[in-house]
Amino acid sequence: MNRPILIAGGIGSPYTRKMLAIARYRRIPHRFVRSGMPGAHPPDLPKPPLPLLPCVYLPEGDEGYRAMSDSTFQLRELERHHPGRSVIPSDPVVAFLDELVEDYADEWVTKMMFHYRWGPEEGVDNASKILPLWQLTVSDEAVDRFGTTFAKRQVDRLSGVVAGSLEVTGPLIEASYERLLAILREHLTAHRFVFGGRPSAGDFALHGQLSQLVQVEPTSMALARRQAPRVLAWVDVVDDLSGQEVSDGDWLDRDALPETMGALLAEIGRTYAPFMLANATALEAGAEELAFQLDGVRYWQRPFPYQRKCLNWLREQYGGLSKDDRAAVVRILEGTGCESLLA
Repeated sequence: MNRPILIAGGIGSPYTRKMLAIARYRRIPHRFVRSGMPGAHPPDLPKPPLPLLPCVYLPEGDEGYRAMSDSTFQLRELERHHPGRSVIPSDPVVAFLDELVEDYADEWVTKMMFHYRWGPEEGVDNASKILPLWQLTVSDEAVDRFGTTFAKRQVDRLSGVVAGSLEVTGPLIEASYERLLAILREHLTAHRFVFGGRPSAGDFALHGQLSQLVQVEPTSMALARRQAPRVLAWVDVVDDLSGQEVSDGDWLDRDALPETMGALLAEIGRTYAPFMLANATALEAGAEELAFQLDGVRYWQRPFPYQRKCLNWLREQYGGLSKDDRAAVVRILEGTGCESLLA
């Protein structure tokens, strides 16, 4: 691919930030096309398969492009076409753990981002003003309309679709966020990235969500500044790792994972794992509501078919490992709660 890839998305999209950071780190020639900016989006591009941000356009043929949705598949497609500086750990066991961390960030930490953006009053006020202004010359009238249309729709979506009611599940999600900050604060004291001295897909997935939580949303940003300034600095650094030199020896060894990695896996097993299992159970039963006890709190929302797919993909990845590697995964996950995902 001699032509640059195109990444069409928005500054306020955590998945756009994830893919942009990956492209910079991997030194993949790219152009960032800000969705909605007049003149920024070439008119001849194909329609995305799904209306999600970002859409990655891969050069195809002499002048054409192929559109891809979903950051998980986008980054793996880039792995196939652009060798070197991989974000997938070379050890298949560590690669499986990395996929688990990536999915946790994409499917659970995003609930933290959505909660702090559209839950607290100061979050709604901030998002209503800042998000439309990223289009630069937008009028004040358009900003006001955004606050009464899109913002209202997102606040309504928070209740019932993304994370249940603010009053019931809000404290659970906030506690989960604070625990994540504490775990990363300790882990990043000794390790530059989640799996050692070079960044993985899980790093970039966390970075995407945290780019909003510690750089945009006022309530979660203040918490991070107070409790984990190291995490704020890490998010700044991960945004552009194009100058980071790495080697294959920089990955953590599967047999020497630090205690902080165990803490992160236990946090994933405490929240993400039971949520994913309950979501799958609700969908299999044809239930219209997902309701269960999560970390001692009644958690509820509408079930999400996509997250059942994520669970199936994770199980397929596990099933594709060798017998010895599967045994190593079980050994590492034992007692964290994550082992329940493998059934």
